[in-house]
Amino acid sequence: MAQGIEGKVVVITGASSGLGEAAARRLAEGGAKLVLGARRLDRLNALAGELSLGGHAVMQTDVTEFEQVKRLVDHAVERHGRIDVIINNAGLMPHSPLERCKVEDWNRTIDVNLKGVLYGIGAVLPYMKEQKSGHIINVSSVAGHKVNPGGAVYAATKHGVRVISEGLRQEVKPYNIRTTIISPGAVATELPDSVTEPDIAAAVRKRYEAAIPADSFARAVVFAMSQPEDVDINEILFRPTTQEY
Repeated sequence: MAQGIEGKVVVITGASSGLGEAAARRLAEGGAKLVLGARRLDRLNALAGELSLGGHAVMQTDVTEFEQVKRLVDHAVERHGRIDVIINNAGLMPHSPLERCKVEDWNRTIDVNLKGVLYGIGAVLPYMKEQKSGHIINVSSVAGHKVNPGGAVYAATKHGVRVISEGLRQEVKPYNIRTTIISPGAVATELPDSVTEPDIAAAVRKRYEAAIPADSFARAVVFAMSQPEDVDINEILFRPTTQEY
């Protein structure tokens, strides 16, 4: 199912690798007009070149800075006259037991995973309200549904994404805006590389041995976007078939 993709203006954060890159590839294939943001501009430029998007389709963006997220969204509107979809995808996962008091990791996780989503929402809402249309896709995780030892802060942020998204869903009904939460399980991305504790990183990599391709996420995005305008897919939770957690 790919109808409803062609011509849509889509902003993706965290687009330089993993889930964001996979979504960009599949949406470009479907004819979407993409504007991609991430911190690694070299990776963005390489992806844009591969997909024949042009240099105007990328912007270096740190989602922990609201003005940078707003600039990314403003650029999309200036370039294409509207914004139809934002995929708030940027995230990291520096697991560690709470007793290790990894304050810097806690702060980075909250800033990227939670504030980054809020900033994306804040940047697009004025445009989508005026348009009386739009679709906000927020990336949570299976960890937004359950927690395991070492993952408390990450799970808290991903549960927070679900809470924010549900509040948003109820608030934007008068403006014909759709909202979707996508909660992946173990998907092959660079996310495990953000774990800073060597022993925890080893356990995470073990869990990710059964990870499924990032395109599984991209297909979930396409499914949600492809629904008729009167259908709002609010949440998708998926895992590898073999994943127990």
